[in-house]
Amino acid sequence: MTIDSYKYGQIVVNGTAYTSDIIVYHDRVDKVLSRHEEHRLIPADITDALNAQPDVLIIGTGYAGVLIVPKEMAAHIAAQGIEVIIEKTSKAVELYNSLLSTKKYAIAALHIAC
Repeated sequence: MTIDSYKYGQIVVNGTAYTSDIIVYHDRVDKVLSRHEEHRLIPADITDALNAQPDVLIIGTGYAGVLIVPKEMAAHIAAQGIEVIIEKTSKAVELYNSLLSTKKYAIAALHIAC
């Protein structure tokens, strides 16, 4: 799945536009990255992504980087052998697309607003 474009409030993946947070896998998009806390990510929000055992989990923190990813959560993910990259969503999109040409299995959990 290639991320075609991103702007505040909208992301386009393989020609389909989404206006809510998403998780992008190599073969599908989960239409909603549900967050139990509004601007704070917790492990329960990305359980399916972690269960898919990617080599790399890219977390997009939004247009302005408002989504908080606690350090202990990133450490918990890394302890599972998953590389964690946390960036503003525009940079996260670039990184995800660049990993498509490698042998690494990447998943992107993307907050598309703030």
